[in-house]
Amino acid sequence: MEITTTRLKRCDLVRLSGRFDSNTAPDLEKALREVMDSGVYRIVLEMKGVEFFGSAAIRVLVMAYKECRRWNRGDVRLCEVPDRIHRVLDLAGIAPLLEAFGDCALAVGSF
Repeated sequence: MEITTTRLKRCDLVRLSGRFDSNTAPDLEKALREVMDSGVYRIVLEMKGVEFFGSAAIRVLVMAYKECRRWNRGDVRLCEVPDRIHRVLDLAGIAPLLEAFGDCALAVGSF
């Protein structure tokens, strides 16, 4: 599991790779919390390298989505989501909430 955050003009780009399950979801929550605590509520998650995304990680994603959208401050967008992960998000019922892009440049440019 690896999480790297890059600060851009319009948003923060958070690159995820590896497995995100109940053991690693707290690390994801910590990384997203650091971004939001710094005052940035426009977040793009690059999920190209994600192998597994479990229910604990989905809970963290929903928490970040709700906090970013509160008071119309920002949004969470996804880019380069593997098909298997997109199916998991669809089965969880959150795929319609999160806008997904095929390219990170498009996701960052959407802000």
